[in-house]
Amino acid sequence: MSRVLGRMSALLAAACLLLLPAAQAPHAEAAQAPRAEAAAQAPHAEAAAAGPRAEAAALDPFTGYLMAHFTGESANGEQVYLAHSSDGLTWRDLNNGGPVLLSTIGTRGVRDPALVRSPAGDRYWIVATDLRIASGTSWNDAANRGSTSLVVWESRDLVNWSAPWLINVAGAIPGAGNAWAPEAIYNQATGDYVIYWATNSPRNGVTKHRIWYVRTTDFRSFTAPQLYIERPGGGQGIIDTQIIEVPNSVGGYRYYRASADGHIAIEASNSILGTWTSLGNLSHLGISNGTGGGNVVEGPMWMQFNGRNEWALYLDQYATGRGYLPITSTNLGSVTNFRTRSDYHMGASRKRHGSILNLTAAEQSRVLARWPSNAPVHRIQAYTHQDRYVRHANYDVRIDANVNPAQDAQFRVVPGLASNSGYVSFESVNYPGYYLRHYGFDFVLAANDGSSVFAADATYRQVAGLGNGGWSSFQSYNYPDRYIRHYDYQLRLDPITDTQSRNDATFRLMS
Repeated sequence: MSRVLGRMSALLAAACLLLLPAAQAPHAEAAQAPRAEAAAQAPHAEAAAAGPRAEAAALDPFTGYLMAHFTGESANGEQVYLAHSSDGLTWRDLNNGGPVLLSTIGTRGVRDPALVRSPAGDRYWIVATDLRIASGTSWNDAANRGSTSLVVWESRDLVNWSAPWLINVAGAIPGAGNAWAPEAIYNQATGDYVIYWATNSPRNGVTKHRIWYVRTTDFRSFTAPQLYIERPGGGQGIIDTQIIEVPNSVGGYRYYRASADGHIAIEASNSILGTWTSLGNLSHLGISNGTGGGNVVEGPMWMQFNGRNEWALYLDQYATGRGYLPITSTNLGSVTNFRTRSDYHMGASRKRHGSILNLTAAEQSRVLARWPSNAPVHRIQAYTHQDRYVRHANYDVRIDANVNPAQDAQFRVVPGLASNSGYVSFESVNYPGYYLRHYGFDFVLAANDGSSVFAADATYRQVAGLGNGGWSSFQSYNYPDRYIRHYDYQLRLDPITDTQSRNDATFRLMS
């Protein structure tokens, strides 16, 4: 989160309103079509049944690392990007460097994504700032008249994510101007999650950024916001706080946090919501958040190296545009134990304020299978109208010639969401997380909601072309007597009974 320090803040308020998720059409300028709204709902009677719950993953040992981040204020820079590392220092961009999740709600942009895993390892969330500077919003407006909500996605496997929803965590803070740089951590002492973030608001006559928190069990409903961290005196605000839990309390404490408050302040505690002890800052390394000059950074991001008592604190060198720099320590109990590193590589894209999740072998396998290093992009050409290709427009799916923008007719052919044994699914290139899915035997482009019904509706077996064996046809996973075909240029799921329908159900994947 870019630093906008103010003077702020807020009398603690009572209730908080929850804004439920609302899917938007893939094209920002288009009104959501009624069919698109229907597609977001379960299309079959069995939809009310919950999908199978994933087995709790063993949380040890960890074998890799997953970073969620944004890239900057470009057209799609304020969205969710992912990167992978095997050693915690050398990173590779996933999804060919493109965004993995797009926010279609609120400001239609997200920054500062935080990855959260449940204690059982069977559920994950991404919580992010609802902010898009690229839309023309000024930093002053963003800080004082911005969104007071956070954007949330949920997953059961780190690969398939729900549609996003908003939680208005700061709406009950008097005079709240924003909700920035969220993080979340499971609190064993209370059996729920603490979501904490920075809000700019007036308090005791001073308006500035302070850290607030709520508690939640499901990232939908939550307690009233409580003041968490305030720097005493004057107008010194605080943003970009991130906490890490340290096994065996190495350094003398169970939890450590780093915050941007003019310096990069390091604090420690044995209780997330208890008393914290200041350990100092990083000025001895020539690093500050502006007050101390030197290398001016923000967005501190913690990571423990797998299999050893060593930690990295990644710092976003936003002032010089150089992206993240790691400093490392084998004992977080004293700031003098940190040292700068030069043996790192951040990948092709510039990575801005995010978070890192240590991956188990099973999690890493799923992530790398889903986003291999060279995932191909295809167009789907119609056999009967070879100048036309399958494309999406405002959630609808049809075949068209001269598709503009071209990416509306580009899909990644990924392992089937319901079965990866001989089955495939079609994910939109320019709206990642959206798939070709049948609804009432018509086709729509819809965000994966994580349900078993959605997965089945979006999964197909690729077989020899019914109209030409050198091409391909796609058989429905949950209606195996039906195939993808076009009719009056619209994509449908139909039984194939004659020569015309066989030809209409024949396509070719073009690179």
